[in-house]
Amino acid sequence: MKLVYVFDAYCGWSHGFSETLSEVGSRHPELQVEVVSGGLFTASRRVPIREFGYVQGANAKIAELTGAEFGEAYERLIADGSFVMDSEAAARGVAALRQAAPARAAELAATLQRAFYVDGLSLSDPATYRKVAEQAGLDADAVVAAFEASEVRVAAGADFHRAASLGVTGFPTLLAIDGHSVTPLAHGHATADEVDRRLATLRTP
Repeated sequence: MKLVYVFDAYCGWSHGFSETLSEVGSRHPELQVEVVSGGLFTASRRVPIREFGYVQGANAKIAELTGAEFGEAYERLIADGSFVMDSEAAARGVAALRQAAPARAAELAATLQRAFYVDGLSLSDPATYRKVAEQAGLDADAVVAAFEASEVRVAAGADFHRAASLGVTGFPTLLAIDGHSVTPLAHGHATADEVDRRLATLRTP
């Protein structure tokens, strides 16, 4: 059995789920965690952030429920309103980081979300991936080169297709996959204890 985490780097609820995912991973080191980008802001949804009037209210609820931090630099982006969240670019970044350190994909996804939600950095900017890679002790030049390569565009598209094939329509979603069996463990918000209880039912003979 393995876990599949379907998220979007520009999804506030995914940012809020980062601590839960980290705790689940630390409790179950035997379970591989596959990280898949879902593609929340693509095509017609790739518009200035001011078009999403619900963002600040949703963030307040996310912070209240999860304790997630939303930094001042990010709040300035919201206030300005012109920033465009591009999930295809973010998915390329996730793929580049995942390629550099496959076993650390969940950790790096959370770090990438902090880069946006705390530091207010664009996930379309190669400099963001250089910073994240350097902080993680990875080869920053290799990560930036991967981010800009055509291969990660293919990987991003494959992620979006995999999310759809798993029937995921909202983020974050955490799934347990065992052979052909796919079991939802969390959607939107859940504690590590809640995820554990659902995992336990899968392991009961």
